[in-house]
Amino acid sequence: MSHVNPRRWWALLVLATAQFMVIMDTSIIGVALPEMQKDLGFGQGELQWVFNAYVIVFGGLLLLGGRLSDLVGARKIFVTGWAVMIAGSVLAAAAQTAWVEIAGRAVQGVGGALIAPSAMTLLMMLFTHDPKELGKAMALYGAAAPAGGTAGVFLGGVFTEWAAWQWVFAIYIPIGLATLAATKLLPDVGSRRGSVDVLGAVAVTAGLALAVFAVVRAPEAGRGSTATILQLVGAAALLVLFLVIQKSVREPLMPLGVWRVPRLGSANLAMTLLGAAWIPMWYFLNLYLQQVLGYGAFASGAALLPMTVLLMIFMTAVTSRLMTKVGAKPLIGGGLLVLAAGLVWLAAVEPTGTFLVDVLPASLVAALGMSLAYIPAMIAAMSGAPQEQAGLASGIVNTTYNVGSALGLAALTAVAMSQGADRLGDLPELTEGFSAAFVGAAVIAAVGGVVTLLVMKGDKAVAAEAAAPAPQGEKVSA
Repeated sequence: MSHVNPRRWWALLVLATAQFMVIMDTSIIGVALPEMQKDLGFGQGELQWVFNAYVIVFGGLLLLGGRLSDLVGARKIFVTGWAVMIAGSVLAAAAQTAWVEIAGRAVQGVGGALIAPSAMTLLMMLFTHDPKELGKAMALYGAAAPAGGTAGVFLGGVFTEWAAWQWVFAIYIPIGLATLAATKLLPDVGSRRGSVDVLGAVAVTAGLALAVFAVVRAPEAGRGSTATILQLVGAAALLVLFLVIQKSVREPLMPLGVWRVPRLGSANLAMTLLGAAWIPMWYFLNLYLQQVLGYGAFASGAALLPMTVLLMIFMTAVTSRLMTKVGAKPLIGGGLLVLAAGLVWLAAVEPTGTFLVDVLPASLVAALGMSLAYIPAMIAAMSGAPQEQAGLASGIVNTTYNVGSALGLAALTAVAMSQGADRLGDLPELTEGFSAAFVGAAVIAAVGGVVTLLVMKGDKAVAAEAAAPAPQGEKVSA
């Protein structure tokens, strides 16, 4: 039996805090966006970069973070990630211009991409001795994610309303320093030999960033303009280069053979579309509450709390039980369709709307759909992977969710701007633009739900495929 760390539950608290903070980083900025826009001079269409700068870098570098964790040592990468996160938080909090703010968010994304995979590796190291303890630890660690999302919405409102928006970033400095001080609780493993696919990481991150930039700039430059076409072609070339690199290097970030794992492709497609629908909804709902209904930052955060509390309750207490009864496929497909229904309802918002009529019921329906689909999609993506590829499968599904979030927000911001969401002060036009974004998100979610129900294999089919012997000469792993 492997050595049992007597301080493993205290160590889990450190890791859960890291998960809490990484997820909170994507939700705490929401209600602060209008104040940041005023102070830093963001245009209505450029404001999304405060969110996208983080998720593009975070998603693009997650696989690299996991690889570095394996080679250099999980605790060393965890510590490095927090040092980078603190540096990015200082930069974002001190920013006086839009571009410095975006740079700070990108640095935070680098930190998050190092923290998230190393934290998961450390958790597995701490609890491998007992499957029951591992299950309990995973549940507690998983619950930190929706808790972080909920706390971010609330704290973002508190800081912005009664202190300053800079505190949504500054809060990471003392918590980060405390976490660094507590890393002595974590197990340490020495480095091992191996290569790092830096070129692949640069290619995929640059390709994603250029694709989002092209979509964001398309309304201004022209959708069929030479600049837009060249940017999209350049993005596609970088992503193709990434695939070529993965096929040719000895130790790639993403061995292409992993895509033979049952349901990995369909589950990642579902996660991509889930992020592309959910994140734009959350983003534009924040703007609708403050720029149309006139809510202050705290009131806006409080208005989103019912939605985030429902998410936390369902993800931790309900969805896992449903998984054992009906399986992943119906929950993913059905959850996406429920999310689409909530978004269609939100699309009916009015310039003279109210929270109780226009926001609360529709947002709760959307949150129900998200809570039904998210965890089953994560499990479906990882369940068929052999043990040695479980970390890789986890990294891929987290990456696709963040990629979908960034591309979806970029595309639907362009849609919203074209329909009047750039006309601050003109409430009917603003509302029309936000409504168009909700409709677009509903279409994305509905497509995801239908495709999942048509394409994804059910749990019984996956179990049968996993039990069958592999054909001669064929390997699942790359």
